[in-house]
This record gives sequence, C-alpha cells and structure tokens, in this order.
Amino acid sequence: MNRRLLAAVAIAGMVVAPAAHSEDAAPYPARPIRVISPSTAGSPGDLVARVINDRLAAALGQPVVVDNRPGATGIIGLNTVAKSAADGYTLGVMSMPHVVVPNLVSKMPFDTEADLAAVALVAWSYNVLTVPASSRLNSLADVIAAAKAKPGAVKYSSGGNGTPSHLAGELLRREASVDITHVPYKGGALAVLAAVSGEVEFVVGPIGPLSSHVKSGRLRALATSSPQRIAAYPELPTFVELGYPGVHMRDWQGFVAPARTPANVIARLHGEIAKITALPEVKQRIESLGLEPAAMGPKEFEVHLRSEFRKWGKLVRDAGIKAD
Repeated sequence: MNRRLLAAVAIAGMVVAPAAHSEDAAPYPARPIRVISPSTAGSPGDLVARVINDRLAAALGQPVVVDNRPGATGIIGLNTVAKSAADGYTLGVMSMPHVVVPNLVSKMPFDTEADLAAVALVAWSYNVLTVPASSRLNSLADVIAAAKAKPGAVKYSSGGNGTPSHLAGELLRREASVDITHVPYKGGALAVLAAVSGEVEFVVGPIGPLSSHVKSGRLRALATSSPQRIAAYPELPTFVELGYPGVHMRDWQGFVAPARTPANVIARLHGEIAKITALPEVKQRIESLGLEPAAMGPKEFEVHLRSEFRKWGKLVRDAGIKAD
C-alpha cells in the first residue's frame, strides 16, 4: 500500500511540475529592459534611443531605460551588451564607428561580429564637407586644386582616428590622389570648432553638429559623402556627382542584442521598433536631429553590418590607421 501511495505521489509530481513551470514562464517581456548607449548623452545614437524608448516601453508594457556607458569608442558599453544574458532584457545602440574600432584595437574584449545580434537599423547619418566662411575655397574643385598645389598644406579635422570624419578624409585623399593632413581632435565638437575658427581648411562631419554653423554662415557646405543628395540640403552635390565615385559613406544607428537571443524575442523587438519609427512624429523628430529614418530588419541589418566590417576594415589596413 505504501509503495502504491509513493508511486501515485511521484506520478502526480511529474504531472504537476511542468504545469508549475509553465506558469512561471511569463511571456516576454516580464521585467524592465535596459538599452545601453555606448556613448555620452546627446550623441546621435543616444538621442535616437531616447526618441524610441518611451514608445517602446508603452508597446511592450515594461519600462525601457537608457543606460549610458561611454568610453573606448563604444567598447565599454558594447562589451556589457555582449556579456549580458541573451534573454532580450539588454539591448545596445550601435553605429558605424563601432564596426571600425575592432580594426584599430589589437585586443578586443569581445568579438563584435560573433557576440552581438542585429535587431533593427533605425537611422542614417550623412556627412558634409564644410569650409570656414572666410575660406577662399568655394568648391570641392578648389579644395583639390589647393591640395595639389601645396601637398600636405591642406588640413582637415576629425573627432579622432577611425571616426567617420577621418575615414571620409581618407577616402577623398585616396580617390583624388592628394596629400592632405589629418588633424584629430578629442571629439567631434572640437573638430567642428577647429573648422569654424579656421584652424583647418575643412571638416567632413555629420549634418547634426554642422547644421547650425552652416545656417548661421560660419561654415560653408561644399559636398556630401552621402550616396545620393540629402533632403536637408537638396542643392548640395555628392562627391559621386563631382567625379569621385569612391567617396561615399553614411553613418547609421541601430539596435543590437547579445548573440543567441531567441529569434522570437528579436522579432518582437524589431516589430515594435519598426512600428514606432514609421510614426510621422517619430520620423519628424529623427529628421530634426539631422538624421534620416531607416527601416532595416534583423537579417538585412546583419548583412549590412558584415559589409561595413569588411569595407572599413580594408580602408583602415590600407591607410595604416592606428588608434589614437
């Protein structure tokens, strides 16, 4: 009798245990989500995350908190993402410099390609070549002519080695076969001020930080490195139009998750983010930041990431660019 009772209890336990487990497995998300911005507050990626996070929280029914972890060109913040549990409760903001930095640093604490999973690319950022208002250089042709007349004398600024501004200058140097001098500053804001003050002949910088200076007349825009003309400056020609087809680039901002995050979780996140970025007021807000809304899903974004790794890695190696 005792043996029969024990057997009955054991069978009941086997039946009840899965039921209890299913009750504990709450549908995603069941707790707050953290979005790590690997840069300072106010950077393009940080601003995009903050435009989206409140609406994402409402859509998911859980708080979505932006956590700034700046340092080492994004390595510190994205390392936190890569080392987090692959459960959808930690996301990261990624942009173009973050696929360049592995080619500049000899030892990374994580594998950018293998340890991060694409979720959604939400915005493009375009670069514009500008010169000081007092400059006698009134066109890209003038810049090239000045560089050829005095090799090494024409200087351009950037926010540091391997930044989009630096890489755009390297593309121009290579495509136009000119000797121009790169002057790295500690951050994009100082690079822009160097151009405004006339310390350098030009800067190829993102529209957002440059726009106010262009509108005020302190800087003059000559060309954009965008693959096509940009809505904010429709009269501005591209480098491609001006005869330099190899000078085209655009920064971007997107969301990533730890590798091995379940596909259904990534699909849920992408679906909600896509709905948010399609809202007219969100598009308008993104455009007001000097960016252009984008709508890449996980698969397309992953292909884009791999393409960017190869493209900029080759340029860094060919140009011999090293970390600051």
